[in-house]
Amino acid sequence: MTPQLLADDLALARQAADVADAVCLPGFQQRGFTVERKADKSEVTELDRNTELAISNLLRAERPDYSLYGEEHGVVGPADAATQWVVDPIDGTSNFVRGVPVWATLIALVHEGEPVLGVVSAPALGMRWWAARGLGAHYITSNGANMTAQQIRVSDVSELRRASASITVTESWHAANKTEQLNSLQRNVGRLRNYGDFWQHMMVAQGAVDFAVDAIGLGPYDIAALAAIVTEAGGKWTNRHGEANWRSDSLITSNGRLHGAVLSALESDR
Repeated sequence: MTPQLLADDLALARQAADVADAVCLPGFQQRGFTVERKADKSEVTELDRNTELAISNLLRAERPDYSLYGEEHGVVGPADAATQWVVDPIDGTSNFVRGVPVWATLIALVHEGEPVLGVVSAPALGMRWWAARGLGAHYITSNGANMTAQQIRVSDVSELRRASASITVTESWHAANKTEQLNSLQRNVGRLRNYGDFWQHMMVAQGAVDFAVDAIGLGPYDIAALAAIVTEAGGKWTNRHGEANWRSDSLITSNGRLHGAVLSALESDR
């Protein structure tokens, strides 16, 4: 994939994020949607499906040779495509349903099995992040008509005792027999919060948080865009076993300096 094609794909992904914002933000503000439960008991709304469809229609029209893998509609397009869009129309649907503004559309591009581009748009927060391989990672925040964009990098904190961490402790971690390890890790950091979902990983990319531990039970569409942005911001991402696999069920992001210490703490036998 040439740098120019990647830049063009990034521009297209950002356009798709604009389309997504136009579908889901008015629905969030107006609170006029219905909520259903999927087979895995997670919540879904018609806005999840409509947003994914709007993104898919644009991306498939502009890049018919790429496939698209979406949370709500699965894979569409060429089955043997080397390049695939990976889309989560609303990451943080539970927040969306409750009126909490921490939710986002995630759009990634995976080329030959590697996430090379990511866009994360959180319109209710007025925030957006994007990155592509070799093009840097960026953040923009809107305040009415005013827009400010900046290139972002991870922090340089190298000690757990000084680290600002976001750790999502859920029943899935307890079921994995990691309660003691998580408790120990939480006690040994400088500052602890649980920002959850995409936001914690984007704050790692910005250098505001030094590492983030997500829940177990993620889908590939939860990971691909975040991985691309964290990588281009100079950070590191793996699953809980230390593997950089965007099709995994877990995600740990960090500034890179702390990654080994976090994994060691989670993998210990205490």
